[in-house]
Amino acid sequence: MIRKEANGAGPGEKENEQRGENISPLSLIEVLAFVGAAGTGKSQRASQVARQYGIDFVIDDGLLVSKGQIMAGKSAKSEKNMVRAIRRALFEYAPHRLEVVDFLAAHVPCKVMVIATSNSMMEKIVEKLGLPRPQRVIDITEVASNEEINNALKERREKKQHVVPVSRTQIQRNFAGKLVSQLKDLFKSKDRQDETRTVVKPPFSFDGRVTIEEEAIVTMIRRLLVLGDHIHQVHELNLVPDGDILNVNLVVDIKLGDKNALYLARLLQKKISVGLSFFTGMEVKKVNVRINEVLL
Repeated sequence: MIRKEANGAGPGEKENEQRGENISPLSLIEVLAFVGAAGTGKSQRASQVARQYGIDFVIDDGLLVSKGQIMAGKSAKSEKNMVRAIRRALFEYAPHRLEVVDFLAAHVPCKVMVIATSNSMMEKIVEKLGLPRPQRVIDITEVASNEEINNALKERREKKQHVVPVSRTQIQRNFAGKLVSQLKDLFKSKDRQDETRTVVKPPFSFDGRVTIEEEAIVTMIRRLLVLGDHIHQVHELNLVPDGDILNVNLVVDIKLGDKNALYLARLLQKKISVGLSFFTGMEVKKVNVRINEVLL
């Protein structure tokens, strides 16, 4: 923030002060991007590129990394659900996003490199984190030959393995799949921590886009509703999507059994909210349950 003394400040100084109050500390960060399709070997070369450009922190798959150490964030490969992994990599979850933003704000000025599979993904990450636009975008083809890229793609297809630019001990606490091995950087660094990368095998492997049709979500909800003995009939089932957030409206007839109506309504809310979040990775904001008829 720009400060002024109590006496003698002119109109121009007041305007500067006002503008200074609105400047985000993240504006002091110099951003570079490292872009290449999935499986082309970006994470293998991340430390090499970071050293070449004097990068302090690397953003890769939901993690903020420095010299082989996780500084903040959570790996997308810690997710057991593919959709949640994609959302994790894009910093869609507020607590995850704020952890990284707060860390960076406390370490300005600095240089940050964003690793992404496309320019579109890079732009989404930069926007989500409130970072300045990259001063330079480095393509994987600038640091790897066509033969190296094709070999990396072949390895990904055949072995379904990924490289994470952090040490094995770090990734063990931040990963849901199988740890395979550890790599040593071919380009030696004075800092030995910077030479370590880990090969992992996530619980899933994916290249491309994911779309979930509304009909598929409705089918999931109907399946969740019949798990139990309390639903007699479903009269209405409406989805109200808001971006990646879902609202569900439900009208049902219920059989009480030994439970009361309020308990069953809340049970349905929880079952749908937890089930949809788990299977689709989408956030369920509201589940509105209206009971049309009660059967004793």
